[in-house]
Amino acid sequence: MFSKSKINEPAPKPVLGGEKPATVPPAASKLVKPEIPGSVAAKPKPAASVLSSDLVIKGNLKTTGDLQIEGMVDGDIRAHLLTVGEGATVKGEIVADDVVVNGRIIGRVRGLKVRLTSSARVEGDIIHKTIAIESGAHFEGSVQRQDDPLNPSSGKPAVAKPMPKPAAPAAAVGPSGK
Repeated sequence: MFSKSKINEPAPKPVLGGEKPATVPPAASKLVKPEIPGSVAAKPKPAASVLSSDLVIKGNLKTTGDLQIEGMVDGDIRAHLLTVGEGATVKGEIVADDVVVNGRIIGRVRGLKVRLTSSARVEGDIIHKTIAIESGAHFEGSVQRQDDPLNPSSGKPAVAKPMPKPAAPAAAVGPSGK
């Protein structure tokens, strides 16, 4: 009744001599996308870098990719997505687009999306755009919402100008006018 159209399938190549033409199974031909001249192929996203549980790092870490920490880091971290594992400890400031805390952090956390799971232990301030704190998470510090929490200058409190001193009170004049 209905038949599959063969308009978009390549025509068979002419065969020279007695060779049989090479055939490609229909399913396999759909897996390979033809390259278009002048187009740029999208690069696959690299896997997250994982710092294993036996690793101790003293120093700052910076990546544009994803980072998963299972060991201990004594220093500041900047990443796209940071996951702190259950057995991990971070002592320092964290700045990331997404932060998922399963372990312990001692220091400030700045992130667009911050999530503290039930096993999280955070001692420090959290500056975020959105936050989720699961029941059972331990948190000591302050929470502040900002539209741009990744901007370091946006986290500093505004410096208050001192109030002007009030004018000295006029000498009290008694009923006699003296």
